[in-house]
Amino acid sequence: MILPTLRQFRFLVALADELHFGRAAAACNVTQSTLSTGLKELEGLLGVALAERTKRKVLMTPAGEEIAARARRMLTEAQDIVALAQQYGGGLRGPLRLGTIPTVGPFLLPRLLQRLRRDHPDLRLFLREELTETLIEGVRAGRLDAALIALPFDIGDLETETLFADGYRLATARGHRLAGRTQITSADLAGETLLLLERGHCLQRHALSAFPGAPPRQDDSFAATSLPTLVSMVEEGLGITLLPQLAIDAGAARGEGLSLVPLSGACPRRVVLAWRPTSARGAEFRLLAGLLREERAVLARSCESVA
Repeated sequence: MILPTLRQFRFLVALADELHFGRAAAACNVTQSTLSTGLKELEGLLGVALAERTKRKVLMTPAGEEIAARARRMLTEAQDIVALAQQYGGGLRGPLRLGTIPTVGPFLLPRLLQRLRRDHPDLRLFLREELTETLIEGVRAGRLDAALIALPFDIGDLETETLFADGYRLATARGHRLAGRTQITSADLAGETLLLLERGHCLQRHALSAFPGAPPRQDDSFAATSLPTLVSMVEEGLGITLLPQLAIDAGAARGEGLSLVPLSGACPRRVVLAWRPTSARGAEFRLLAGLLREERAVLARSCESVA
């Protein structure tokens, strides 16, 4: 019996994901004719049609959808086998597709890259910045190996390693009535306009839950796509916001336009590294988590020394 190859199954999964031969071929780094030929060979081996082809669109047959779903799991397990073999060599090595939320990665990972290149030269790190829900989906589907996310968030059965707790400070414009306070409670925020990142960012939910009492009014007409944009809006006096301590320590609030005030009773978010419980790279991910923890501690100490 001649069995299909992993390459043919990879073609099938790409077509099921893209529903377009050109995009599927690009995702597999092959020509469209190569992908089309491979899929026809797969259909011949299996004896069943996997996709309906028309001039305008591609539709997966019921058999194609089910086989593609199983093939996706098979490809993920094949990647785990390779990772297991690499793990016996020790250290971090091979390709590692790491996802991160926008409020953690840009402030932590750049500090670690130089060390990784020096101490783990066989590692090929591919970074992807996405929202938490997409990252979790990517890890489960095998598109990502691991992800830097912040809890609380429903992550199902994903395995995690805690990196650090990340608190908040209230950010206001310099001339704001709350600027310069040493302590603020929820009662002090009555009537204030709260500016947050656009919906989908976990920081939005975390920020709202950080208030021990009722949060201030959220201005839905303004929504930033990044923390630098949010900082600029606050500096212009459009409202107030909460900034994570990690971003503050990394310099996101540096300048003359902001005042940072402690918020009494604010509950910190918990930053973790998450991966599939079936992954063979658990030891590698724990090693990476340790390096990230160390880098966060170094950043915190450098800020204390400057202060």
